[in-house]
Amino acid sequence: MAESKIRVLVVDDSSFMRKVLSDILGADPRMEVVGTARDGEDALRKIEELSPTVITLDVEMPKKDGLATLEEIMKRRPLPVIMVSSLTQEGAQITLRALSAGAVDFVAKPSGHVSLNMRDVSSDLIAKVLAASTARIAVARERRELRSQSLPPPLQRPVEQFSARWRKGRPEIVAVASSTGGPRALQQLLSQIPGDFPVPIVIVQHMPKDFTLSFAKRLDSLSELDVVEGAEGTELRPGLAVVAPGGYHMVVRKRSPGKLVCALSDAPPLLSVKPSANILFLSVADEVGGNTVGVILTGMGRDGADGASALKSKGARIIAESQETCVVYGMPKAAVEQGVVDELLPLYSIPEAMVRSVRE
Repeated sequence: MAESKIRVLVVDDSSFMRKVLSDILGADPRMEVVGTARDGEDALRKIEELSPTVITLDVEMPKKDGLATLEEIMKRRPLPVIMVSSLTQEGAQITLRALSAGAVDFVAKPSGHVSLNMRDVSSDLIAKVLAASTARIAVARERRELRSQSLPPPLQRPVEQFSARWRKGRPEIVAVASSTGGPRALQQLLSQIPGDFPVPIVIVQHMPKDFTLSFAKRLDSLSELDVVEGAEGTELRPGLAVVAPGGYHMVVRKRSPGKLVCALSDAPPLLSVKPSANILFLSVADEVGGNTVGVILTGMGRDGADGASALKSKGARIIAESQETCVVYGMPKAAVEQGVVDELLPLYSIPEAMVRSVRE
């Protein structure tokens, strides 16, 4: 029996963009574009009529914009949604709000609202629609509902337990990888880490340039930690979390005992991603070795698995998010299949595991 195709509804106020997106997706034999919609109100009607599997949703639209439309979809009939956003500061902020409101992922238009070169990101668009078709929307919804309630305070524990910082054998750094579903997962994770966390945290979240700065600011507003976008020479310290900037690989360098800094690389993408978790993890393995905790969260693909293997070979502890809470169980699964994961945990248990790991 032939496998049923992924039914896609394309929503965009530009007739040109509707045509381009439909052509890109329709050319993939695994997908069928079942309809298009010109605005949010039209989209809500078409969802009822056409029962799509996945929706691509423009951020900027008249009548009912992408964010308002997404919120209505999540109330009426939760479905996997990929936001299609302009590469602008405003577009980034709205897109991040959309990810918090339940969107699975986003694709950035390379050159503005009407992007003549949309085909440059066609492979990214197709991969994300495919991943979205398998996404666990119930998980995303549960996370959203958790955030709408008053969050418990960050984990507390006696500060004196952390007094022996940088001692040999004690972790010196935590390195985190995430992709699809990662923005929401990182919000939940970092909001539960205490501000006096005794080691720095470095993070790769697959995002394009111009989005990671807004994302770091958003995380900073939700966490007791200081959260910044990485830059050349950023000095790592306890209580600081650094998000790799979009469009660059971020690596860690040791300048002197106990002093770690970030460096940026413009090397080509690895496994089609830039920043790459593998490259970050490999640098940490080289510079810090086994005194590391590696964390792999939800995401499509297998970025992070080889880097986690390198860390594990040096004696590091590897924590991965279990399928139970992953929006897309791709990256953690790849690490599990390589046999390098020490603890496979639901997202809500990972903050406690991180705190425990740096004080053992």
